[in-house]
Amino acid sequence: MAAIHDFTANSLAGEEVPLKRFEGQVLLIVNTASACGFTPQYRGLQELHQKLSPRGFAVLGFPCNQFGAQEPGDAGRIEEFCKSNYAVTFPMFAKIDVNGSHAHPLFDYLKREKSGLLGSSIKWNFTKFLVDRSGKVVGRYAPTVRPENLTKEIEALL
Repeated sequence: MAAIHDFTANSLAGEEVPLKRFEGQVLLIVNTASACGFTPQYRGLQELHQKLSPRGFAVLGFPCNQFGAQEPGDAGRIEEFCKSNYAVTFPMFAKIDVNGSHAHPLFDYLKREKSGLLGSSIKWNFTKFLVDRSGKVVGRYAPTVRPENLTKEIEALL
């Protein structure tokens, strides 16, 4: 059976990144979008990453265009948007699908491990998955849950 650290994903720069690189860290994995009502959550995600990364925490952002076509840009535009608007320094990955037959295998795994209220499908941008240091998916949070409201859960895993 696959585990979180068995997957790879392409960075925005096109580099293949083994998630084994994040082994031993607490992760918050988020499907993101640049033109969504929840896009300002990038600020909270960056603050969490900046504050807690020295203790072994990382946010991993996965742009997705499946919800209202709210991530229409290419990798360069996504990177520029994140850096110039929210000073994002956490790892951002290439645009992916999170649902359907072309869903990235990582997100198929995350959804199997933690279903949402309405089943396993991801319903919108900024769905968040919390992963402990051993790679176990321990939480799934709706897009309406602000990143800063997860501080206690994350700190408990650190």
